[in-house]
This record gives sequence, C-alpha cells and structure tokens, in this order.
Amino acid sequence: MGLLSSLGITSPPPPKTTAPDRSERAKCWESRDLFFSCLDKNDILDSIKDSDAANKECGAQLKGFERDCASSWVEYFKKRRVQEYKKAKLLEQMEAEGGQPLNAVAVAAEQASKK
Repeated sequence: MGLLSSLGITSPPPPKTTAPDRSERAKCWESRDLFFSCLDKNDILDSIKDSDAANKECGAQLKGFERDCASSWVEYFKKRRVQEYKKAKLLEQMEAEGGQPLNAVAVAAEQASKK
C-alpha cells in the first residue's frame, strides 16, 4: 500500500484502450447524426470554425456526441463533414460545366492497354 492510497488519494482509472464494440459505435454514430442534424437546421457547416454558434445552438447534442464518441472520432467526423460538403460542391460544379465522372478502374485499364 503506497503513501497516497493510505491518505485516501487515489488516481483516476486508466483510459479505455480497447476498440469500441458494435453497440458503442452505433451509439456514437447516432449521437453524431443528432448533432449534425442540429447543425443542418441552424445552417452551420463547420462546427470547428463556428464553434461558438455550434455550442449555442446545438450544445446539448454536442455534449452527447462528445460523450458517446472517442475524442479522435469527434474531431475526425467534424472535419470529414466539411470535406464531404466541399467534395459534393466541387462535383456539382464540374457537372454543371459539362464534366463527366471518371471510373478509376476503366481509366487504369485503358492506360494499361496503351502500354
């Protein structure tokens, strides 16, 4: 028994190091979807850049999201939301300008046949 434990001082338990199971992932995704739905209703795209507005309008959903997901997942999902939006807008712009989507497998096969 150490000195600190004899004084009634205990250290917090170590952080969870196992990967989340299926039900924990589902709970995380549900919380993420609730938070993102709130952001959509309030026309907030980037909850990192617009953190004040996101906290004001969707604070309860954000707390649930942060509680139910690993912090690395929260950051990843927030950044991915912005990336997916930019990707969709770029594709819309390219299609409006007459661009055609490329099939990567077909392009690779065509390039290989030219060699």
